[in-house]
Amino acid sequence: MQDPLITQSPDVLSGMPVFHGTRVPVQNLIDYLSTDETVEAFLADFPTVSHEQVLNFLVTAQTLMIAHANEDSD
Repeated sequence: MQDPLITQSPDVLSGMPVFHGTRVPVQNLIDYLSTDETVEAFLADFPTVSHEQVLNFLVTAQTLMIAHANEDSD
């Protein structure tokens, strides 16, 4: 079984969604990308998050956004 991509626990950062196995909030990646920082800069600043986790997050976000857009157009 594959580890979850994101986890939440009231014991970790008050339940904020974090990358599985880390204490790094997913919001940090979103903040980096929204200010034109690179994935590489994010990974350098948060070495407990793997490149694979970031890519999986971005692919999942893309898939969900496309699905949502398709639902809205029906």
